[in-house]
Amino acid sequence: MITVAPLQQEHVASFYRWIRDPEVIEYSLSAFQRMHTDEQIRQWYAATLQDQKSLNLGIFLPDTNELIGYAGLSGISAINQSAEYFILIGQKDHWGRGIGTAVTRQVLAVGFSVWQLNRIMLTVSETNIGGWKAYAKAGFVEEGRMRQACKRNGLFHDKIIMSVLKAEWERAAH
Repeated sequence: MITVAPLQQEHVASFYRWIRDPEVIEYSLSAFQRMHTDEQIRQWYAATLQDQKSLNLGIFLPDTNELIGYAGLSGISAINQSAEYFILIGQKDHWGRGIGTAVTRQVLAVGFSVWQLNRIMLTVSETNIGGWKAYAKAGFVEEGRMRQACKRNGLFHDKIIMSVLKAEWERAAH
């Protein structure tokens, strides 16, 4: 089974490679589209590790402990008991193997059990069919759409808003 654990400073080297791969970052943070140097990536990574309103977890292979991606929660609001889910699987040879669904379920468990969140949401590009399917398998439901909210490869496309509530997650887990 895939494992998730807190990211450490020494993991930054993997991000240099992943963020420079247009296919890996196609559906990720818009900020990644503007990062071109090691220094830009290092600064973003350092700020990410310091962000007190985020949970940043590395995705590790169980046998080798190789870092293949990262996932977590951003914008954690204690008042609203909500956050936004994110994931990036940087090692392309691990795409399409169910890792996204497994990691999503693990992060939801942490969000609802440890952080005591009530709602976890995400946005997914309408063209990211694999991501949408993984999120739906993990319990997310579509709740809306932001029209032409993302531009990639010179084309605008919609972002789909999905969420899962703690009560729904608890029902599905039992």
